[in-house]
Amino acid sequence: QVQPVYSGGGSVQAGGSLRLSCAASGITINNYCMAWFRQATGKEREAVASIYTGGFRSAYTSYADSVRGRSTISQDSAKNMLYLQMNNLKPEDTAEYYCAAVFRTSSGPCLRADGMRYWGKGTLVTISS
Repeated sequence: QVQPVYSGGGSVQAGGSLRLSCAASGITINNYCMAWFRQATGKEREAVASIYTGGFRSAYTSYADSVRGRSTISQDSAKNMLYLQMNNLKPEDTAEYYCAAVFRTSSGPCLRADGMRYWGKGTLVTISS
């Protein structure tokens, strides 16, 4: 199971940046498609970004349209860590953010919440205007 240890959440002013971290335990993230999702109050959970390496040097990354160009998902396989760097933050980025994982043997995105196997508890990100 994924038992993330989050860091980087909190309150940021619009236009600012933050970096979310998720330390996965119980799985080897190289064998998993890792993703960030978010859920704003009163809205459905939505994908932010996903990454899959399969242990290869190059990574397959995918982004939601709402964050593409402003966000970078990455992972440190040696540390079993997943990251999300978000820049030029907007009030609409305010949400509970979750890291998630699903076992994979082939490259590709994992941006469907119902396709993810393991979920961590959320970390709140609040963007003030």
